[in-house]
Amino acid sequence: MTLTLGFSPCPNDTFIFDAMVSGGIDTQGLKFEYVMEDVETLNQWAMEGRLHATKLSYNTFLHTADKYALLHSGSALGSGVGPLLVARQPLDMARMQDYRIAIPGVKTTANLLLTLAWPEARNKTELLFSEIEGAVLNGDYDAGLIIHESRFTYAQKGLVKLADMGDWWEQTTGAAIPLGGIVVQRALGRKVAAMVDDIIRRSLAKSWAGYPTLSEFVRCNAQEMEEDVMRRHIDLYVNEYTTDLGPTGRNAIQTLFDKAAAAGLIGAGAAKEIFY
Repeated sequence: MTLTLGFSPCPNDTFIFDAMVSGGIDTQGLKFEYVMEDVETLNQWAMEGRLHATKLSYNTFLHTADKYALLHSGSALGSGVGPLLVARQPLDMARMQDYRIAIPGVKTTANLLLTLAWPEARNKTELLFSEIEGAVLNGDYDAGLIIHESRFTYAQKGLVKLADMGDWWEQTTGAAIPLGGIVVQRALGRKVAAMVDDIIRRSLAKSWAGYPTLSEFVRCNAQEMEEDVMRRHIDLYVNEYTTDLGPTGRNAIQTLFDKAAAAGLIGAGAAKEIFY
């Protein structure tokens, strides 16, 4: 069986999927046709149900759990991993409704956290996540919501942190921060989902076995990044919850669904079944 698989070219994703798409492990008869795209493109494709399996933002999963089931492995989730709101200089956070804010996508978890924290901040424009720092520095926007490796580079580029959305979430809910996960189409059935789950775990274990050496697959897909930044990216976003969400991870995801429902962003009865 051949499955289509989507993930981003960011080091945490290529680190996870390296062995399973490059023949480094036994994939139990499954073959994967993979495509790498930015997270918001993957989110849009998930809304369309385009791929058999895909990385997506948990915000998008809120709206697609009827056709996709979440896997226990592969997630970006934890503590201190949240998106950051940055600007050229400190801003009065009581005036959030007045600011022009660049976001990495409407369906990203970053935007969901910003919406929950500051519902009055509505003047938002979607940009490719890698373009947000430059757009804020150029004065095109008053603030920018940054994700991925940008959290390691914004200060040296001259930007200041206005808010850590992860800190806000953890202090408000006491839960870990659920950023993105791996889902499979429910139509594939439990057996295939369990196989993919196991393959991802073994692929990740293979990458950890060779770490801190970075494979060509990881390095060539992060060409503009120094290897030190790649490792910092992996160390932050790939953790014990990536191997298995466990009770803490599952609670974090359920909390996100509950908060989104309470804010009227999804129906109160949405996604009663997160997994198969």
